[in-house]
Amino acid sequence: MDEQKKTAGLRGFSAGETAICTVGNQAAGLRYYGYDIGCLAQYASFEEVSYLLLYGELPTTAQLNGYISRLKQGRGLPETLRLALEQIPATSHPMDVMRTACSLLGTLEPELDFAQQQQIAVRLLAIFPSIMCYWYCFSQTGKRIDCASQDDTIACHILHMLAGKPPNAMQQKAMDVSLILYAEHEFNASTFTARICASTLSDFYSSVCGAIGSLRGLLHGGANEASLQLFACCDTPEQAVARVMEKLQQQEKIMGFGHAVYKNADPRSAQIKHWAKLLSEQAANGHYFVMAEAIEQWMQQHKNLFANLDFYSALNYHFLGIPACLFTPLFVCSRITGWSAHIMEQRQHNVLIRPAADYIGIAQREFIPITQR
Repeated sequence: MDEQKKTAGLRGFSAGETAICTVGNQAAGLRYYGYDIGCLAQYASFEEVSYLLLYGELPTTAQLNGYISRLKQGRGLPETLRLALEQIPATSHPMDVMRTACSLLGTLEPELDFAQQQQIAVRLLAIFPSIMCYWYCFSQTGKRIDCASQDDTIACHILHMLAGKPPNAMQQKAMDVSLILYAEHEFNASTFTARICASTLSDFYSSVCGAIGSLRGLLHGGANEASLQLFACCDTPEQAVARVMEKLQQQEKIMGFGHAVYKNADPRSAQIKHWAKLLSEQAANGHYFVMAEAIEQWMQQHKNLFANLDFYSALNYHFLGIPACLFTPLFVCSRITGWSAHIMEQRQHNVLIRPAADYIGIAQREFIPITQR
């Protein structure tokens, strides 16, 4: 039993090798292809970072301009996909919409050869924001938005589609940083799902659909949405802390704290907290940030748990005017870069991922004919 507990969730076990990202390494910290996440968030654009993840190197100016041009060209929705999105009920889970749309796109623009994989990765990166925003806007208002904008960045494109107007520079940068921080995180549940599917030599879209399914779960992608609920019906830091204490007394998990890999701090948290604070200074309900800091301090002092990326990301998105139901689909719009990188890496030196299991059932039974049972 002790051995089974040790292996539960495969915590602490290596399931393969990757050159894409370091996670949980106290010396190296979080790095994408060797680049520190703090430096990338501060100095790079999401377009530069997504190029890095898909191609292994940061782009030159000429390469970046060509890449951005391809992303702009890939934003449009095929007519069949657009009509399908309009048929999906407004009550649907937005992650189901993302998964369904990805699957349908795989039938409209199938991967006929693995040589198409980078082209498909760029297409999915470009079209996922359009899928998310088009379905949400149509399902809520019945209006058909134009997804083929000429915004230079994905961050601007997303905020423009949702708000109906271009964001200001601070809003665009806050979204850009969030996309960078969520882009990649080694063998997390959704990425590992994608790699398992890819290891069977399945197509690109199937691998991504599997990853979306894993990300849909509350213990993976839904934490940022759940974090925002901590502030509902609270007006002061004292009320917010009291609510956390009440939830803990009821044996409820406080989402947005702790991490499966990080032990002392999430290296991404300070980055997103910085932008959440700046946005709060211009937001109507900026007092949410003060409550968030009070919760963070109480959890650290009394539970020795630190805020992870999801906690302040919830505020970041809220201050940007993004509906809570789209927090996890936004995760997809970013993490598609990491998933794509891992799918391609898995294919490069592929071995079927097929672990064994320790059998704990009944050793042997004699078969009894149905008339004697």
